[in-house]
Amino acid sequence: MRPFRSLFAIASMCLATLAALSPANAQEGGEGQPVSQCLAVARALPPAFPRVIYASASASENPLAMAQGVTITFQGHSTYTIETPAGVLIATDFSGFYGADPLPRIVTMNRAHSSHYTLNPAAGIEVVLPGWNPDGPEPADHHVVVDDVYVRNVTTDIRGWGDGGMVPDANSIFIFETAGLCIGHLGHLHHELTDAHYAEIGRLDIVMVPVDGGLTLSHTGMAEITNRLRSSIVLPMHLRGTRLETYLSMMRQEFAVEHLDGDSITVTVRDLPKRPTVMVPANLNFRG
Repeated sequence: MRPFRSLFAIASMCLATLAALSPANAQEGGEGQPVSQCLAVARALPPAFPRVIYASASASENPLAMAQGVTITFQGHSTYTIETPAGVLIATDFSGFYGADPLPRIVTMNRAHSSHYTLNPAAGIEVVLPGWNPDGPEPADHHVVVDDVYVRNVTTDIRGWGDGGMVPDANSIFIFETAGLCIGHLGHLHHELTDAHYAEIGRLDIVMVPVDGGLTLSHTGMAEITNRLRSSIVLPMHLRGTRLETYLSMMRQEFAVEHLDGDSITVTVRDLPKRPTVMVPANLNFRG
């Protein structure tokens, strides 16, 4: 176990340096705090979140934001790429193995396994966002604006190695706000979410959920979270060879299920499905 822990220490130092150098890693509070349209519907946040600036209008009241679509593509494992209308390319849980060509401008990472981060992100990546804090015990706290996308995070815990305990705030649920859409990626989620988590996340129109059924949460646990989030579109990921049908069977009562012909969807606020829908990428079984 010692070499594995040392690898995490090296990763933390590398990512801390990269994050400090990222030109767009700004907007950390005060008057410059970005406006979150996804939290505009969560009016009863607890005092733990004093820095939220509420939007005065809902996404449906902003026709300019709805005009252009966001393209989301399953690349493999837990990596989806998100391309905004302004052309900003983002890769989630980026290890360098999936989603590296073309090179994204923003990458998010989580540290549960090495398949969710990389020690050597390409120098051309402008913004590297680790889901944990490489500098110490305080949770990672990202508020980054790049062109037409605002990226923030909500931390959760992960299971530790060896002692079976939990490592606080070592995973992040990343939220991407662009074109009137609120898009969430649950990362390597290891436990149920609290009311405070749901309040801090806010509205998610689209959510990417791990469906391995054990390395993260059980299918039952993940179905409960998916049902409570009630996103219009659910994109499975992190299959790890397990049967996707177990998860889908739990979702079919409240959600439609659509098997995509490919791995990409292009979405605007206007064409979100009226019934919440699980959309399964064509290659999930091969690259999950």
